[in-house]
Amino acid sequence: MEASGFTVKHGRGSAISFLVPGQERATRLRASTLGDGYDPEDIKAVIVGERPIPEQPVSVSAAPRRVNLIVDIQERLRSGKGAAYARWAKVYNLKQMAAALQFMQEQNITEYDQLSAKAEDAVSRFHALTEQLRRTEADLSATSELMGAVVRYAKTRPVFDGYKAAKYSRKYLAEHETELADYRATKATMGELLGGEKLPKMAELKEKRRQLAAQKKALYTEYRSAQEEMRQAVAVKANIDHLLGVTDGQRKKKQER
Repeated sequence: MEASGFTVKHGRGSAISFLVPGQERATRLRASTLGDGYDPEDIKAVIVGERPIPEQPVSVSAAPRRVNLIVDIQERLRSGKGAAYARWAKVYNLKQMAAALQFMQEQNITEYDQLSAKAEDAVSRFHALTEQLRRTEADLSATSELMGAVVRYAKTRPVFDGYKAAKYSRKYLAEHETELADYRATKATMGELLGGEKLPKMAELKEKRRQLAAQKKALYTEYRSAQEEMRQAVAVKANIDHLLGVTDGQRKKKQER
């Protein structure tokens, strides 16, 4: 039980009690609390094969609406009842569910709708930050490219001015063909990057690049945090859905309502 995330308490007279994370009062290991067949002596008899495991009634329940979700989950974990629990137990373990309960308590989530909204908001926030980061990186790349083009333009412009002063001499063209081709390509690149806008001063471009680099760094920090929050929220909801037996059909009906 301890390996599965429960707290085990040993009281007087060999009494044993269990606590699920977040549970206020311990559950006593005895038939009067847990039902017939769950006294310590009954469990020992099952372990040594002297009696069968007590049968549990099968019930599949949809996600609760207006009851405390944490209390409902804790009850299911304590009882281990239902086909939904059996399906969930084959894939997940109680440590994961203990982590899910801790997450819900930290986020003050007590209803299934709150959990769904939390997961949806986490996914939406992550995608919004992803798009914002993409745009910032694109702006940063374009600004850096424009700065490089400005430097190349400044280097090749005198060659073009000489070509113009030579009245577009073929001899001059043959002697400076590479520089003139670079000038034309650079000018075309600048025109494409500027999109008809006036060319900013180099100092302004440097400041813009500095701001974009700082924005990118800050966004990356927020992006990683949002990514982890999304993964956690989605994983918690998936665990809860499996335990409660929430199907895709139930989700669809819920969304339609």
